Amino acid sequence: QILVILGFLSTLAVIALIAVAVTQNQPLPKNIKYGIVLDAGSSHTNLYVYEWPAEKENDTGVVQQVEVCKVEGPGISGYSHDTEKAGPSLAQCLEQAKEVIPSKQHQETPVYLGATAGMRLLSLENKNAADKVLSSVEKTLRSAPFNFQGARIISGQEEGAYGWITINYLLGNFKQVLYQCQSGWTKLLHSLKSQSETSGALDLGGASTQITFVPNELSPESPENLLYFRLYGKDYLVYTHSFLCYGKDQALQQKLAEDLQASTSNNSLLDPCFHQGYQRTINISDLFKNPCTSAKKKQFPFSQLYIQGEGDYQKCRRNIQKLFNKTNCPYSSCSFNGIYLPPLQGDFGAFSAFYFVMNFLNLTSEQSPVALDKVTSTIESFCARPWHEVKPAYHQIKEKYLSEYCFSGAYILSLLENGYEFTEKNWQRIHFLGKIGSSDAGWTLGYMLNLTNMIPAEEPAVPPLSHGSYVGLMVLCSLVLVAVLLFAWLLFHKPKCLQKGIV
Repeated sequence: QILVILGFLSTLAVIALIAVAVTQNQPLPKNIKYGIVLDAGSSHTNLYVYEWPAEKENDTGVVQQVEVCKVEGPGISGYSHDTEKAGPSLAQCLEQAKEVIPSKQHQETPVYLGATAGMRLLSLENKNAADKVLSSVEKTLRSAPFNFQGARIISGQEEGAYGWITINYLLGNFKQVLYQCQSGWTKLLHSLKSQSETSGALDLGGASTQITFVPNELSPESPENLLYFRLYGKDYLVYTHSFLCYGKDQALQQKLAEDLQASTSNNSLLDPCFHQGYQRTINISDLFKNPCTSAKKKQFPFSQLYIQGEGDYQKCRRNIQKLFNKTNCPYSSCSFNGIYLPPLQGDFGAFSAFYFVMNFLNLTSEQSPVALDKVTSTIESFCARPWHEVKPAYHQIKEKYLSEYCFSGAYILSLLENGYEFTEKNWQRIHFLGKIGSSDAGWTLGYMLNLTNMIPAEEPAVPPLSHGSYVGLMVLCSLVLVAVLLFAWLLFHKPKCLQKGIV
């Protein structure tokens, strides 16, 4: 009977242990948090939805992009003459975000809007209109079920800094942990990390462009271009500068204004940066209406300009290079227009329009960067193709964008070579990035990480042992303690049979 009882109790104990083990090892329900950032650029607005495990808010590499929605229509600065429509234009993408994020988490999900160079220009041109646009946007965002955290115009310096934070966060450079990405990127990320501790950031939009990196040589020459960060217990002194009016759209406007002034003909312009056979008509008032070109405005005896493409890459480059004033440098080294630029250092991730244009031209590679001479010859060949051949070959692309790829490619090379002085030698250190893992390269993620304090100034505190190691060590110590106590009891309370054997 005693054996039956002991067997029954043992069976119960085994069943109980198995039940506890199964219950303990069941997957826990996901505790996910969400954030929304709207990038209100000069040409369009994108809405990004990010998610991260709530219990790992301060770990590197846990925030990922789960949704992107491109807002229909122009950027919010395009509503300067009809400001009330700026906010409602965002409604469709906000509805899309509501479907992605569980309804019970809508109220706790922060939503931010950052407006960039398009709104910076509008604010310079017409402050009242810019304020009304932001007011309309804020009204719409407040009416959404999310936790509205602000809509504002960010500075060019912020845009550059947040872009730098984004790509280095996603690459795992702040904690030297390789971010696990899709196959093909692993080799690139290893090469980025082996060359330098952090990667520089090159951002190109429609109205501005930014360059940001950690220089090797610290110089007090231009303190307004230096930013200090303390991230995960490490100090970073970052150089950043934003060139307003040097985004690809405004650079084209500047070039056309320069060409028109130098033209001897009446109201027609032969433009080498457009394909041969391409024609475009623009209003003179539109060309000179914003601060980027208003200084070049003068009276013309005609109201419209007729542009005809010439398709000459070399001539196009010569025209573009006139935009970069390299004659005056009050510092030891400059980029252009008298702006301080320390010696280029490390690898650079080039994103936004840098990536979109180069990707269209098949000049982006996950394995190894395309050589500079190959990039140049590819763009030159594309520009030389006549419009009647290019248009049907890319019929799925809007005519405005397609017609400007020749200019944009030539402009990117001019900006990087003539503006920032990249050479054949260090060109290989530029990596054109569209996405890193599942997240778009850009300033929006860095913006949210900064505003939610998800990149702490100090290394997050972690226990000395993992949970599994701790439990295993406790069990081992318990077994040792039991063994020692049992041995001590046997030593001091020897059974009679053992005592007789010894005698």
